[in-house]
Amino acid sequence: MAKTSRPSGPSQRQLRIGEVIRHALAEMLSRGDIHDDVLAKHVVTVPEVRLSSDLKLATCFIMPLGGGDAKPVLKALNDHKRYIRGEIAHRVNLKFAPDIRFLQDESFAEAERVDAILHSEKVRQDLLKQPLRIQPDDQDDD
Repeated sequence: MAKTSRPSGPSQRQLRIGEVIRHALAEMLSRGDIHDDVLAKHVVTVPEVRLSSDLKLATCFIMPLGGGDAKPVLKALNDHKRYIRGEIAHRVNLKFAPDIRFLQDESFAEAERVDAILHSEKVRQDLLKQPLRIQPDDQDDD
């Protein structure tokens, strides 16, 4: 009997199309194609775009450079969502243009949290303890 298994992560196609959409969105933001006062005042990065398995929903993670307040940027992008979707449809050759949603990228905050934990006093005390020394097994030379 054949064993069926589900892929644990996104498919190669999802990753590839997400990267193409990310580049198209980043180009639109850097060139100022989206006419909005809030977006003109902020430099916005697009670290990742994730697509649903049916390629009909693209979640774009954004972050203003310098870690500024992302709420006005998210609001401005959501206000222009229809225009952005149309532009991405023209730039990316897909059968259907995916619906787009914007979320703030939390990976930088998560990295800072992990870094703070690693530099905490409790972890520092554990690192100062003598490590266990494990002797390698004698290998037989045949």
